[in-house]
Amino acid sequence: MSTQTPRSPQVGKSSDKSTGQSAAAKAIPGQPNGPGSWQRGRWILLLLAVICAAPIAISYFMYYVVKPSGGTTNYGTLIEPQRPIPEALTVTGEDGKPLQLSSLRGHWLMISVDGSACDKACVTKLYFMRQIRAAQGPERERVMEVWLRTDADKVADVIQTAYPDTDMLIADPTQVAAWLPADTGTQVTDHIYLVDPNGNLMMRFPKDANPSKIKSDLTKLLKWSRIG
Repeated sequence: MSTQTPRSPQVGKSSDKSTGQSAAAKAIPGQPNGPGSWQRGRWILLLLAVICAAPIAISYFMYYVVKPSGGTTNYGTLIEPQRPIPEALTVTGEDGKPLQLSSLRGHWLMISVDGSACDKACVTKLYFMRQIRAAQGPERERVMEVWLRTDADKVADVIQTAYPDTDMLIADPTQVAAWLPADTGTQVTDHIYLVDPNGNLMMRFPKDANPSKIKSDLTKLLKWSRIG
């Protein structure tokens, strides 16, 4: 016989209902459960915000705090304003015939100036120009090596044999010096010069130059320029 009356509390059913509601509250998919979950979510959002902002913060730090020095990346000195090859500058080719130096437009010209006797410094520059041109790979055909000789003396056979791709041209030293500027405390024979395919003198490399850095300058110019 049951001892419960109609008004007796149904403890089992009430407890089951309460437990079900609690479980349902905990099982809502896609929602954080409890205060700890909300805190973890906030930390994740903060971490994502920091990651996204980091590149901007670093760039501001580098610019305003570190402050990159200088604004140039070229090794050679840019000639400003550019100096075109003088139309009056006539040279004598290896065949003994005169020609205007400006007729070599259309190529990048690496120019060295020395007497025909060609001392050690002269040979070093010829060697550097040959190696720098060769290092350009397929682009080397866009570059010419030019040796402007300041006299008509005979060039040693060993030099002619070693540098067959160098145009050895006789030029008036006065005209050459008027066109090619030397650095302070140096003379025109101390430098290698670069002329662009439009015939403009654009760059002078320092005395006792680093050939690797000259090569780097020329490589960049050949990469970004479509002329010549």
